[in-house]
Amino acid sequence: MASKWWQQSVFYQIYPRSFQDSNNDGIGDIKGITARLSYLEKLGIDAIWLSPVFASPNVDNGYDVSDYCAIMPEFGTMADMEELIAAAKKAGIKIIMDLVVNHTSSEHPWFKKALAGDPHYKDYYIFRSDKNGLPNDLNSFFGGCAWEHLPATNEYYFHLFAKEQPDLNWENPAVRKEVWKIMNFWLQKGVGGFRLDVIELIGKIPDQKIIGDGPALHPYLQEMYREVLAGHDVVTIGETGSVTPLTAPLYTDPKRKELSMVFQFQHMALDEVAKTSKWNLKSLNVSELKTVLSRWQTDLPKEAWNSLFWSNHDQPRILSRWGNVADYPTKSSKMLAILLHLMRGTPFIYQGEELGMTNQYVDKISQLDDIESIHYYEEEKAKGSSEATIWQAINTKGRDNARTPMQWSNVPNAGFTGENVTPWYNLNPNYTTINAQTRLDDPESIFYTYQKLIQLRKKYPLIVWGDYDLLDTAENIFAYTRSYEGETWLICANFSDSKQAVSLPYAATETIITNYPHTYHHLNQLNLLPYETFVVKLA
Repeated sequence: MASKWWQQSVFYQIYPRSFQDSNNDGIGDIKGITARLSYLEKLGIDAIWLSPVFASPNVDNGYDVSDYCAIMPEFGTMADMEELIAAAKKAGIKIIMDLVVNHTSSEHPWFKKALAGDPHYKDYYIFRSDKNGLPNDLNSFFGGCAWEHLPATNEYYFHLFAKEQPDLNWENPAVRKEVWKIMNFWLQKGVGGFRLDVIELIGKIPDQKIIGDGPALHPYLQEMYREVLAGHDVVTIGETGSVTPLTAPLYTDPKRKELSMVFQFQHMALDEVAKTSKWNLKSLNVSELKTVLSRWQTDLPKEAWNSLFWSNHDQPRILSRWGNVADYPTKSSKMLAILLHLMRGTPFIYQGEELGMTNQYVDKISQLDDIESIHYYEEEKAKGSSEATIWQAINTKGRDNARTPMQWSNVPNAGFTGENVTPWYNLNPNYTTINAQTRLDDPESIFYTYQKLIQLRKKYPLIVWGDYDLLDTAENIFAYTRSYEGETWLICANFSDSKQAVSLPYAATETIITNYPHTYHHLNQLNLLPYETFVVKLA
């Protein structure tokens, strides 16, 4: 089967503010990323998904854009960005821009002109008269009402996120043309594609309370393809929170000419009480995880495509979430890596995941930066929730967990910024032992497991194209096969901190990768150690 470059690739997400500070102002920047390209080359990744570096007042850490064709001064200049694109290309790495076009910043010139009464720009956003009171009871994803009142003009405007992030009116063809211009601007700079933030929301009809997957969504995406993407060998990754294996082909079947792949979040909701909020916690059930991940492997048609990820800038650190930081940090982080990277789809590594970085414990509101966590804290306090309950939720699921600075070495400030500089956000104190230098010096570290997994994907079409079958095992054993052109691999993991007996009716001819120093032959009587994971070629 003909393969696109992004199907064989492994992507690495960089959160620029927290990756590497080059000028000792405490904030990561573009020159810092360029300086670390050799590290990413060593890891072996093919593309960088770059969280937003556009001009922004930073209400939502760059996801509130005030100028799509300018660089946030804290991050550097357009010349720095052009240098990064060129240096990455020389290293064989593509730069993928994070395009936030469901909404802008309230500081964007379009919105300022709209507030000033310019009818052309007013139709770029969603305004409603206050004549009959609140338009409806829709809420923002960050808490509170999604309609912001403007008493001076007797109007409301609509915002699905912070009030400083007014939603664009995609029904207006002029808005769509502006987005096509922005995309072409960056394609001319040489980027390798776009990650499209909350793209399933652009077809919303707020008056009918239709938010995700509105009726015009797919026509808009097809128009985007026609007007911008046709003829470019680039990747488009759609963040689509409500997508299922049955609806994903609407986005990613090449015949429909929309997107390359989707980000879906069904597995990410498995430690939440169903249909409540991300903060309402429950323990992970491994059987549910197997079911959800396997459904994406078997129910998604071959011509459609999915992404594979455990962590990103909006998710807590996977080792803290579903691994075992206290007793088996290396074994459990390797288990999670092997399980995911041997599946069909394009893997995404979030910065520091390859080091085994963990969540950072906080217990004061002054320690929070994330607007979503701050809103949650304030709302729960107003409801009378206990501090213990609030902090347990924030420490488990808060977005700040992913945003602590990258841990490069054991010097003060972890090599992220100067030793006498105050970083923009607190470092995790465990940087003295969990850091890139320590991992690079240890041939058995998690870094080299990620490196090998990337190498395997490049070498074996089976990983990209093979059929997937989940094996029927005890709850805490996650075992599946991948088969392609007469060859079958078995991937087996003990997803628990206790020994597990498993009997599989196979014999192995080769051990491909494992997180224990074992080789595997007959598999019909195994006693797997905590988090023991192996990949073998079957006879």
